[in-house]
Amino acid sequence: MTTIRTATLVHQRGNTFATTTGSGRAFLFGDDATVPELSPMETVTVALGACSAMDVVSIAQKKRQTLEHYAVHVHGEQREAYPQVLTRVDVTHEVAGPNVDEAAIRRCIELSATKYCPVNAMLSAGATEVHHRYVVRNTGPTPFAAEGEVVITGPYRRPDIVA
Repeated sequence: MTTIRTATLVHQRGNTFATTTGSGRAFLFGDDATVPELSPMETVTVALGACSAMDVVSIAQKKRQTLEHYAVHVHGEQREAYPQVLTRVDVTHEVAGPNVDEAAIRRCIELSATKYCPVNAMLSAGATEVHHRYVVRNTGPTPFAAEGEVVITGPYRRPDIVA
């Protein structure tokens, strides 16, 4: 079965476009950071972070990880020459909880990066190298902190064969 995604963009002024998706979501795309418009390239980095975060939360729940705090930090490097593609993106998952297991969180991130996240798969199949990292803090009876890199996907590689 194929899922169809649609959107309609209507020119408003300058580089501003009113956007409505097939599911009824509405927002503005544009290049004016002083108004509530979304930059297309920033949106790509946000989509990568959100896609991966949704995977990690879902998998962590299945692994019975209690997350008191969870944040995803995304840092993308975009080249100056046209086309101005993202050449590198760092996705860092920051997790804290009373029973957080470092190995379990690493596995959640690995599964997202190599199997489940379609945004990562698309970026990694092109010119973008994506670094998937973590920072874990266990706040339980035996507290600890750890951080590291889980996997690098891309460029020009299919994420489903990286692991």
